[in-house]
Amino acid sequence: MIIDLAKMSTSQVYFSLTQTVIPRPIAWVLSRYADGQYNLAPFSYFNAVCSDPPLVMISVGRKPDGNFKDTKMNIEERGAFVIHLVDENNLDAMNESSATLPYGESELAATGLSTVEFEGFEVPRIASAPVAFACTRYQVIQLGNTPQNLILGQVHRIFVDDAVVGEDAKGRAKVLAERIRPVGRLGPSEYVTFGEILRKVRPQ
Repeated sequence: MIIDLAKMSTSQVYFSLTQTVIPRPIAWVLSRYADGQYNLAPFSYFNAVCSDPPLVMISVGRKPDGNFKDTKMNIEERGAFVIHLVDENNLDAMNESSATLPYGESELAATGLSTVEFEGFEVPRIASAPVAFACTRYQVIQLGNTPQNLILGQVHRIFVDDAVVGEDAKGRAKVLAERIRPVGRLGPSEYVTFGEILRKVRPQ
């Protein structure tokens, strides 16, 4: 089977890409409105892209009505935001937070989630998330015809729950993926939970 993207609509291309670029990590992004309330939304176009400076990227489309998403607006206007990893315990809450709400209405109330201070950072973090990244806007790049907004965030500090930290063979602190039990995104309405860890030593 060959999928010819040149003959497809934008929505069909999106459907094909999200079914084949799998699994994708989920960025659960907390950003701030001008009135101090918070927006919470998931994005599965997400990854780390640079170490110096430490950068992560999320790609943010538009709302069904064509307007920019609240996350993009908040990050452009205020700069600071927090990205959380989604674990199995937060899957339902993450899914609830993906609903399209009117601008300025917070998903925190709808999901029942609570926040705690992110030490040394102006935006709090979701209390139940095992890993969180304190980020500031580095660059926003518009791509494509829609357009899509590629947001580069500079990571200033990372919160890792002590319960998911162990040691490696050399006695160094190691984040244990099997304790985080992260959730990955597959196709529409499909997710993958944590499975077997396969270890292969890289050849010299």
